[in-house]
Order: sequence, then structure tokens, then C-alpha cells
Amino acid sequence: MGKLTKNIAKPAVPFGGRYRIIDFTLSNCANSGIKNVGVVTQYQPLALNNHVDNGTSWGLDGINSGVTILQPYAGSEGGKWFEGTAHAIYQNIAYIDEMNPEYLLVLSGDHIYKMDYEEMLETHKANEASLTVAVLEVPEKEASRFGIMNTDENDRIIEFEEKPENPKSNLASMGIYIFDWSRLREVLLSSYSKDDHMLDFGKHVIPSYLESGENVFVYRFDGYWKDVGTIDSLWEANMEFINPEMNLNIRDKSWRVYSRNTISPPNFLTDTASVTDSLIVDGCYVAGSIKNSILSNDVQVKEGSQITDSFIMPGASIGRNVSIHRAIIGEDAVVGDNTVIDGTEDIGVVGYSEVIGVTMDED
Repeated sequence: MGKLTKNIAKPAVPFGGRYRIIDFTLSNCANSGIKNVGVVTQYQPLALNNHVDNGTSWGLDGINSGVTILQPYAGSEGGKWFEGTAHAIYQNIAYIDEMNPEYLLVLSGDHIYKMDYEEMLETHKANEASLTVAVLEVPEKEASRFGIMNTDENDRIIEFEEKPENPKSNLASMGIYIFDWSRLREVLLSSYSKDDHMLDFGKHVIPSYLESGENVFVYRFDGYWKDVGTIDSLWEANMEFINPEMNLNIRDKSWRVYSRNTISPPNFLTDTASVTDSLIVDGCYVAGSIKNSILSNDVQVKEGSQITDSFIMPGASIGRNVSIHRAIIGEDAVVGDNTVIDGTEDIGVVGYSEVIGVTMDED
């Protein structure tokens, strides 16, 4: 993802023409009735902060609710930045204590899915769990890519395997956790007063809970879910987004996906434009051929260009007689005339604000 995250944090990367990746997590929170959300990042947070703001676009800016951007900082213990998911929570204990929650929901900002966290919480309560981990059944041949939860007949976790070579089950962790806050707080404070080794939930916290005999259960999720942390998975998710056979129903009014809207003029499609099985967002100028692709807001595609099976991010400019196949074109990128980008073997990528195929005398 390096080319696309050169200047922005991964959760702020555009997705699906109208959204940024974090919109799905924040929308899940809003639809699940969660009122207070803290957003933690330490890499290139500016664009993410500007996008999220105070949560107005997701209805999270009420009197007793809100989104708080928890800025990265070097803590007092030797000037450490966030070294893992659990360490990030530890560094923000003061913020969490101020909210005074009974339960803490920990989420990733780079997943595309719809989930009712209230249902997961009800399962957590029913099991009298100290920790609940959301899991998804994955194909057995792919299980070695994930953290795998092995359970008994009651869905209690009895063993955790981090990317095992020979997995015993196909229950993959989704990186979504519900903790009893008082217990997690105790575990983190105890660890950091001794050895500072409680850095990551998967590598350290879950094994520690299992060793100490805590009630740790899984919550089984069976909907669409995609970790878009790589170029391949981001491209796949965008192609699936415009596939009517996939079950991520973006038009479901009972579970809306919200975003911070941008104001753009209507699309202008010239007489030479051809659009097939594609999503064209407001503000686009199209004079070429678009097939099975997404054009985000304010994209320009000039005469003679052909775009197939690709995702074009906001503000990108595509010159004349360009051929783009199986590619991601980054935000505000410029692709000059007569350029060929062929991602048949590996997904083609033009980075954030990158300029390719343009000479100094070209307009």
C-alpha cells in the first residue's frame, strides 16, 4: 500500500468512489448505537483527522456522543510511540477512563464490512465473557494467513494460533474485540509496571487471557468482510463493490454507510464516452471507454482512453489514448497521453499525486 499511503493513513484511503475505508467502521458504530469513538493513528493522521472531524457525517456529534482523534505521542515510559494495538490502548487509558465504560470495543480502521456490534455485545454478556473475539470462517487453504481461534463445543476459545502452518480450524480472527474494561485495564497496568511486553492483542493479550483461565469466547460473523490492507485486497474489494452478486448491499437503507460528502458538479459524458457495468461518481469528465470500473469524484478521462477492471481515486486525471487494465490510480494522480498500465500479472498502481507519462512540454 506504500504508493497509496505516502501522505495519508491507510484508513483514509478512498474506497468505492464515494467513501474512505474508515467510513465502514464508523458507520457500523453509528448503526450499532455506539456513541463515543476514539480514533488512534500515528502515521500521516492529517487527512484522516480532516475527514473524520468530530463525527458529524456519521451522526456521532451529539451532546453525549462524539468522535475523538487520539493523537500519537511519545509517552513518559522512555518516549515510546505506539508499538502495537494493546500498547495504543494503554497509552490512552486516561481517555477511556474519562468515558468510564463497562465494555471496550476495539476495531480496525482498514476493513470493509457491515456488522451490528450490539449483537456481538449481547453474545459477550450471555457468555459472561472477559473477552470476545469476532471470527469468520475462511477457506481452509487460506487459514494459515490468519490468527486462528480453536474452540470447544460452546465456542469458548481453548487455543490461539498465529498464522499456523497447519491450522486446526478455519475460525479466523477479524481483529474485532470486546473486553470487560476493568479487567483489561488491570492486565495492561500490571504488565507495564513490570516488563512492557503487553504490546499486541493477538500476540500477547489473547495468549495471556487464555493462560490465566479467563472466559474467552468467539462471536461468529457470516457476512461480507475484507481486510483491505494490501493492493490486491483493495482492488478485489472495489471490484466486488460493483458486483451485484456480492452481499455488501451499499443501498440498504436500514444500515447506511455514511461519509463526509464532497460537493461536485454533475458528470459530463461526451458523445464519444462509453460506460459499461461501472460506477461514475459526481464531477467526472469522461470522453473515453469505461468498463467494470469505478471513477471517483472529479476524475477526468480524455478522448480515446480505455479503462477496464480498475479503480480510479478522486481527482485523478487520465490523458488521451491511455490504456488502463486491472489497476488502481491514486488520488490526484496524473497519467499522461498514450500511457499503458497493464495489471494482468500484478495489479497496476499509480500512487497518491504521482505523475507518469507526462513530458515537460505536455499540457
